[in-house]
Amino acid sequence: MNYRVLLASLVVLLPASLVAQQRPPSPSDWPKLFKTYHALDARTQDGWQKQSEILAELARVPPLSASQVTSARKDIARAADKQGRRLEGQGELWFWEDKKAKTKRGRFFLDGETKKPKGLIVSMHGGGEGAGDCATSHGMYADAVRKLGWLGLFPEVLDKTERGWTDAGTEEFVLDLVAAAMRTFKIDPDRVYLGGFSMGGYGSWALGAHHADRWAAIAPAAGAPTPVYDRPGGKIIDIQEGVLPNLRNVFVASYQGLLDTQVTPDASQEALRRLAQLSNKHGGYAFDRWEDPEQQHNYPQDGALAHLQKLVDKKRTPLPERVVWQPELAWKRQFYWLWWESPVRGAMLVADLDKASNTVSLTCDQPTDGLFVLLDERVLDVAKPVTVSVNGKSVFTGVPKLELANLLRTSGTDAALMFSVRVPAFAAK
Repeated sequence: MNYRVLLASLVVLLPASLVAQQRPPSPSDWPKLFKTYHALDARTQDGWQKQSEILAELARVPPLSASQVTSARKDIARAADKQGRRLEGQGELWFWEDKKAKTKRGRFFLDGETKKPKGLIVSMHGGGEGAGDCATSHGMYADAVRKLGWLGLFPEVLDKTERGWTDAGTEEFVLDLVAAAMRTFKIDPDRVYLGGFSMGGYGSWALGAHHADRWAAIAPAAGAPTPVYDRPGGKIIDIQEGVLPNLRNVFVASYQGLLDTQVTPDASQEALRRLAQLSNKHGGYAFDRWEDPEQQHNYPQDGALAHLQKLVDKKRTPLPERVVWQPELAWKRQFYWLWWESPVRGAMLVADLDKASNTVSLTCDQPTDGLFVLLDERVLDVAKPVTVSVNGKSVFTGVPKLELANLLRTSGTDAALMFSVRVPAFAAK
């Protein structure tokens, strides 16, 4: 055998083999990848790992043209819609039900307008350790929801703990329930609201802040974000992280009875005082403070309708020019037009768009490794050079590329938060 000839042929064939392995997915491959991606849950470590592998594959696709972006948006949205859950029926329902095993989980009520709802509200019940029932919030809010022409979702916490709305997967359940309602009914994504009484008031503060980019407004009643006291029964010295800063672009309609001894007024009063301070510093933070000097741990004397009417003219601002974000959840990677691969819990991040200069300026008190700015033609002129600076130092300047992978990466919520571009907001190493 002529080994020199064999070796030469291998030298020629090996690069061809490597090239074949690195060939990017073709348009005919994309639908299957979109479908697989949306069948995974990015909130789990395994789901996010597998989604990341798909994104890495699609990152090899050459930059898209504007017309390709338009087409890919539709295809990705269609794939997400097909893979997602829908809701069936009205009244008392279960999100997960195995008739063979005779098991049910994820209890909720669905009530109100289903044909052309003017808005969607998630109403969260009160309770605590070993207590809480979605029938109570349904009874409290359903009539008001019908009168407003809204659709109402009334979920029950999965496990009845002291902070049930942020424990044991309930937060994820609420988001999945909203997503299913959005697929099932013709709901304006800019008119989705949160409300709740007592522990549900706490839930509307917490989930409203963690996912502020999803809501138009929140309406907590007799509930507040968790305060930190200097001693039992003492003075409030702080409010739990990851709540108040995030509410810059979400209207807050807070109700509190001043004779309440179960959820004392000091917690909501301190939260609103701090919102006012944040407003002075960053702008925004619109809120309504409604206090009843004669009420104890009850809903307003005028009922839920009077409270919810404070929300009817409020719409979400999906692309605000300033975003303030204090991350709380490891799996909440996208917040408005920001993406953080591994968000730093408790970091204080402020990001500003300047359309006139085509720049984004960010300040952060923690390292911003893995932080990206999400862009498209609605945000800045992506056909021209874009500049991103962090803490006064430029970290990116250039004309960004329209990427298929980023369209898919940001397709987990709704079309308004889907972007074709991402540019780094951290210094290259």
